[in-house]
Amino acid sequence: MKLIPDAWRVVILAYSFWFNVLGLLVLIAPEILFAFTGIDMDPVLRWCLVVGLLIAGLAGRLVRQTSRAWVQWLRMLAVLLIIILASLGVARADVPDRGPLVAGAAVSEAQIMAVALPHIEQWEGMRLKAYLDIVGVPTICAGTTRGVHIGMTKTRAQCVAIMQAEALEYWRGVSRYLTKATLKNRITASRGAAWSSFAINVGISSAGRSTATRRLNAGNVTGACEALTWWNKAGGRVILGLVNRRSAERGLCLSAA
Repeated sequence: MKLIPDAWRVVILAYSFWFNVLGLLVLIAPEILFAFTGIDMDPVLRWCLVVGLLIAGLAGRLVRQTSRAWVQWLRMLAVLLIIILASLGVARADVPDRGPLVAGAAVSEAQIMAVALPHIEQWEGMRLKAYLDIVGVPTICAGTTRGVHIGMTKTRAQCVAIMQAEALEYWRGVSRYLTKATLKNRITASRGAAWSSFAINVGISSAGRSTATRRLNAGNVTGACEALTWWNKAGGRVILGLVNRRSAERGLCLSAA
């Protein structure tokens, strides 16, 4: 296989080459960022950026290239800026409003657990014999994995006690990422239950550093509830069960109960 005679010039100046490279980066970089930091990215923004860059790359094949590198790069930067601004506009339009503060919303842990425990059991299930979860981790009861090995068994009473303890632990853990204003004015029993379920499923640190939590602390309640639904993958692929679970958590989050 031989390179074309002007391969270096194509690398330096071609619209299609650089927009395709940028498109690949937008696809890959967020996955690397998430793997190392747990920070997520708005999938609507990501999708818009990739589509915009691919369209620009295809269009670039039809545009006459100039021999002046600075002109070529200026054009590419201008197109890139348009793509970024348009993508940000679409992403912001996807979550248009901020939820109001809820007067007297401060609730007790007991009130949150009263909503959270049935919800967690519904989605985690209650299995008294250890099994491998969807990514191969030994699991028992309502999704607990600590010290679990295949062959282990528990009674229902033991599983309920474990679920209650873990749900409270995860709520207390993720609540440390919430501001005082959020805890006082934005956390209802159902919203606290949503965050408890979310933290149990994805981990306290990941839930606490997520866009959902950052939006909630900023007062963007609707946007926070929507951002919960981004967490629908396991083992690198979208899982229908997680899509449904995140949708249920979104419903709890949007409820003012």
